Amino acid sequence: MAELKGRDKQRYVSEMFARISGRYDLMNTLMTGGLHLRWKQQTARFTAEGLTGKALDVATGTGDLAFLLARCRGIEGAVGLDVLPEMVSLAQDKAKAKNLDSQATFALGDAHALPFSDDSFACATAGFSLRNMSDLDLALSEMVRVVRPGGRVTTLELTPMRPGALSSLVRVYTQGLVPVLGKLIARDRAAYTYLPRSVDYFLDAGTLARRFQDAGLTGVSYRRLGFGAVTLHWGDKP
Repeated sequence: MAELKGRDKQRYVSEMFARISGRYDLMNTLMTGGLHLRWKQQTARFTAEGLTGKALDVATGTGDLAFLLARCRGIEGAVGLDVLPEMVSLAQDKAKAKNLDSQATFALGDAHALPFSDDSFACATAGFSLRNMSDLDLALSEMVRVVRPGGRVTTLELTPMRPGALSSLVRVYTQGLVPVLGKLIARDRAAYTYLPRSVDYFLDAGTLARRFQDAGLTGVSYRRLGFGAVTLHWGDKP
């Protein structure tokens, strides 16, 4: 299933995330030992650094990045967008529990056709979602469109690791143990078999950086996190 493309991929991914939405946060924490929150915090701070205005989190899931962006200096509110009602509902509940419902708002929407005017946001980010997009280039171009000139676009994503002993160990963990955790905790082995394997079909960090450039961004670069398994990419809109 990890090799699916286009509408077949979009349909499969949407159904999968709807199924696992209730255990999504717990599984993320178990799989990464809680490190996903540190990576998201780094991403939010870098995304918002030196900017003022509203922030957008595309494919927000349960809203972690939107909440972190809302707390950043200079950010005047964050909007989290997701195509799944299940995720939006969970994010809204979390916003109320965190007393952040006035600073972080959530709405339904498609990353491939963002429901916002051009130049609406100071920055836009997407966390662990780009490889699940049916049209990566369109999603990137939409993020660029809604960010104002001088703003920033970032993504946090799992990318293929360089070959070596460490990548072999990570593969044993992600493709061996994670599906078992998925079966036990989320009761969905198929989803947590797909998610690690989808990395094998995704772009390497350098190729993704070139896609950022193709989308019209300048100053494009990236930083590896999580032993090289996770990559933070960024670029500025001229």
